[in-house]
Amino acid sequence: MTTTDEQPMRQQSIGDAFGDYLTRLRGGDVGALPAMAGLVALVLVFTALSGSTFTNAFNFSNLILQGSAIAVFAMGLVFVLLLGEIDLSAGYTGGVTAGVLGILMTRHAWPWVPALVVALLCGTLIGLSIGLLVARLGIPSFVVTLSYFLGLQGLLLLETGAGGTIAYRNNEILAIMNNNMPVWLGWVFALVTIVAYAALGFARRVTRVRAGLATPTILVWVAKTAAFAIVIVAATAYLSKERSRNVFLASLKGIPIVVPIVGALLVFLTFLLTRTAWGRHVYAVGGNAEAARRAGISVAWVRISCFMMCSTLATVGGVLLASRTNSVNPQTGGAETLLYGVGAAVIGGTSLFGGKGRPLDGLLGASVIAVIINGMTLQGQSQGRVYIITGAVLLLAASVDAISRRRASASGRV
Repeated sequence: MTTTDEQPMRQQSIGDAFGDYLTRLRGGDVGALPAMAGLVALVLVFTALSGSTFTNAFNFSNLILQGSAIAVFAMGLVFVLLLGEIDLSAGYTGGVTAGVLGILMTRHAWPWVPALVVALLCGTLIGLSIGLLVARLGIPSFVVTLSYFLGLQGLLLLETGAGGTIAYRNNEILAIMNNNMPVWLGWVFALVTIVAYAALGFARRVTRVRAGLATPTILVWVAKTAAFAIVIVAATAYLSKERSRNVFLASLKGIPIVVPIVGALLVFLTFLLTRTAWGRHVYAVGGNAEAARRAGISVAWVRISCFMMCSTLATVGGVLLASRTNSVNPQTGGAETLLYGVGAAVIGGTSLFGGKGRPLDGLLGASVIAVIINGMTLQGQSQGRVYIITGAVLLLAASVDAISRRRASASGRV
């Protein structure tokens, strides 16, 4: 009989790691590959069609701003999609709570910090009420959130009133989507991001080694870290260039302030889902609610908390939208906001059937949608064609999800 000390830890070569990855792909675990492949393909197509008009630093910054709010909405929607639920009211939740922030700051002269806290609490309470109706009364989330969609749309109209807008005049809130970090601070942020990524990857590797699990050779970690560093350094260098059309009027260079905000949300939400008991319970309920209940998990609380998380993040998304336009209007959070949010989550890899998804999916999907909108607009295409292409990409992503689940089921992975 062998002891644990006598069992050597198996080091995977790069070839072994790649082979395992191909096996997972054949088994239906495609991960973020379709979204990444689609994003690269779209960038290449629009670069070929538009040249420097698409690839210049000014447009690159504009792409980030276009995708930021969608990404935040999508990251929130990931939580309810993980349960196999939907929240049709997320867009107008963002609009109404952004309106609360604007009213408190502009009409009642509140400082921005307590006003933002109240707005976030309003979003959380909206999510709590939705979650209670879904989890406690058993009303389908589609019906509940459709009702909230209509009700919140009416509430937003009442908030904006006869004037039709709620102005944002607070410099700190407006800076989120309109200002950039100093160039030196952007490079510090980039360095910290690279070091953090490398450290987390190395810590994950050490954990697998100590557990005696098959672990890729350290060259795999080096290669991933190097690739990540190249992307971050290239993006930072590009955004550090002067991109103002008229430097005598204003200088535009540096990473947009919204980038570290979205990055911090991504890290925090990923930690919640992957490193906490609550996150494991979310995946368990999304995978099989009855099995989770029998395991002692409070299914109702998990559902309620996910709707609360979605609505709270919708508030953040609404504030980003209002920050960019300097006001809240009856269309803030409306129109295509929800559709793009759900579409971004699904395009990024979150399953509509529940149990599979990550906050990163929302960010990747939002990037795809932003590139489609931006690239087609630069080509002078109509809004109708933009909707058609975006819908086709969403349908393709949903088809990939369905096929992946079927292959995973056939291979015994689900």
